[in-house]
Amino acid sequence: MISKNDILKALQKVNEPDLAKDIVSLGLVSNISISDDEVSFTVETKNAALHARKRMVEACEFALERSFGDAIKVNVDVIAMKKSEAAQQILPNIKNIVAVVSGKGGVGKSTVAANIATGLAKKGLKVGIVDADIYGPSLPIMFDLQHYKPMSRVVNKKQLIVPAENYNVKLLSIGFFAELDQAVVWRGPMAVKALRQLIFDADWGDLDYLIIDTPPGTGDVHLSIVQNLPLTGVAVVTTPQPVALADAKKAIAMFKMENINVPILGLVENMSWFTPKEHPDEKYFIFGKNGGKDLCESLNINLIGQIPLVQSIRESADVGRPAVLQQETNVESYYQSACENLLSFVDQRNEKLDQTKVVPVEYGEPKCSSNE
Repeated sequence: MISKNDILKALQKVNEPDLAKDIVSLGLVSNISISDDEVSFTVETKNAALHARKRMVEACEFALERSFGDAIKVNVDVIAMKKSEAAQQILPNIKNIVAVVSGKGGVGKSTVAANIATGLAKKGLKVGIVDADIYGPSLPIMFDLQHYKPMSRVVNKKQLIVPAENYNVKLLSIGFFAELDQAVVWRGPMAVKALRQLIFDADWGDLDYLIIDTPPGTGDVHLSIVQNLPLTGVAVVTTPQPVALADAKKAIAMFKMENINVPILGLVENMSWFTPKEHPDEKYFIFGKNGGKDLCESLNINLIGQIPLVQSIRESADVGRPAVLQQETNVESYYQSACENLLSFVDQRNEKLDQTKVVPVEYGEPKCSSNE
């Protein structure tokens, strides 16, 4: 007698072509029914076109014939995956996806994202980072990769972009596809299309963390991310002064909206105080004191870390070596502490909450209520 486990074992040899993984491990096989000489089941597929469904039927029939012979009759019902489910499965080799966001520009979001990614890699984790700041890509400079020219390779019959790599961090940026002094002048749809290619058409391999450095604000790119990626959560970056905090609140409110509902992992207070290079023990609260920390308490969210404003962080970014690697300074300890806190908050989130659902595109754009 053939069992359901026998059927599933045989179907492990059938791949979903767009997702580049077998249909069993992706959970795409259901409704298995077995009679004396007949097997019936349903397979979900990302591409619902007639030719794609036909190829899937043929692949399943071939796999079962190899395992059980041609005496068995096979009935395969191939149906389309829901858009949201397809997005959930599109990056199955990436365990956690964290978006680094800010309500306004100039708060050091990219610097924080670069150092968190490098700090996580320094701990032995497999890390990638996407420079989703389409109009102001700065990560190529921060990783000393501004002259990298992307190549491609074929993986499972699909042409994929090969990310650059430095400090054990894989990186893709729109900056790799433009000249150093060339402005990227695109409308929203073009920027969104470019971002999708950077994320979905890349050979990331197996990653523990994919960090997404988003543009400032809450616009097209952010909506595209939540409509296409099941984010583990977001880390919000702000400086302590009220002007930055007001915009950080708006970013937090966006991700807390009912039909977006992405967990807030915590907040990074950047430029918390100024410490002169000549007087490393002195603190000057130029932008105010504990503004981000107080915001965390008022909104009941985690404080990932407080990062000082020191000259070595700027110098490190400019020469393409993130400050978290500079062991001769105490700056490293602030970023390492932030990385440890982020790991802890992600673990807590994964223990308590289900995987984030992407925002269904078919229901239109999210709408803020008057009090958000």
